[in-house]
Amino acid sequence: RLCPNSGSASFEGLVYVGRVLRRVNLKIPILVRFFCDEDTKPDFRLSRESLARLLHLLNQDRRHGWGATIETLVFLFWLASGTSYRVVSRVFGMPRSTVHSIVHRVTEEVVDIRHQVIHLPKTEEDLNSVSRGFAGLAHHRAFVKAVGAIDGCHIRIKCPSGPDGQCYRNRKLFPSIILQAVSDHQGRFIDTYVGWPGSVHDSRVLRHSPLYRQSVYPPPGHFILADGGYPCLQQPLPLITPYKRPLQGVGAQRFNNHHSKARSIIERAFGMMKTRFRSIFLQALEVHHTFVITACAILHNICLGAGDVIAPENEAEVAEEDEGEAGLEAVSGALWRDQLSAEVSALEEILPDHDYLQVSKYNYF
Repeated sequence: RLCPNSGSASFEGLVYVGRVLRRVNLKIPILVRFFCDEDTKPDFRLSRESLARLLHLLNQDRRHGWGATIETLVFLFWLASGTSYRVVSRVFGMPRSTVHSIVHRVTEEVVDIRHQVIHLPKTEEDLNSVSRGFAGLAHHRAFVKAVGAIDGCHIRIKCPSGPDGQCYRNRKLFPSIILQAVSDHQGRFIDTYVGWPGSVHDSRVLRHSPLYRQSVYPPPGHFILADGGYPCLQQPLPLITPYKRPLQGVGAQRFNNHHSKARSIIERAFGMMKTRFRSIFLQALEVHHTFVITACAILHNICLGAGDVIAPENEAEVAEEDEGEAGLEAVSGALWRDQLSAEVSALEEILPDHDYLQVSKYNYF
């Protein structure tokens, strides 16, 4: 790699971008910082290790245009800063129309690798690692059959025009679409489903999702943890929710406490993703709604796999209450929850043996 001397005002040179030797304009400060091995997080919100993993997964040995590395940097800067194409074009010294094309193309390329990055546990060992992880998060062995935590997250958007626009206004009265996600014990997303209008209840989004309709996960005898916005189910998708208030007895209170410790990992995952790309999530998205959100979820997983963990800043959303699901719950998952609650009262608590957010128990890529 080439780097200007500290006293040089500008510099141009040849650098290897992938396996291709390219002439890079190092008069551009953001490229000077990148090619001189400076910290990439301030500009791109990803560590160098995370960037390397992303480029490896994209596997784009592009011998035309600006090259895969430069184009990926343009996309990440746009995503990290949440700024306009015009500003990005000035930062990188390229035409605005080129920035527009690069952002759209690289977004699609990132989304194309989603099944390599966002996927269910592949082996029995992976599944056991997740279940042990949730028992550790809950601090109780009764939760050793938990293999995921599910929740919905509202993503702010520009309100669509026309009569259907009001459907996108959620209970907090701002327009949004919903990201439904399942995370493992380390906060990695193992399933995502995005696109429903913000006014739709979490339980309805669930019933229309492939996770619910295809019933391929979790395996028999295992369950996913959910908050009070979902029904407590055994079939077709095993979901265990907390007891509703007012709580009846100390047993229900203890169960809810351990349940919350394990389930809150999905809220932490949303928080980490929103904090990393806060410029995108704090403003109303106008383009690529579902693609941008999916791309952020993919990058979140890549970062965790590289040990690039960021502390969440935003507060967890308040859980919704069920709407008309009580009858379904009474004949489905409530008995299973009662059995788990009895185990919580009968068995001793366990202490986690390590920090599940810091130590990877199985390989995602």
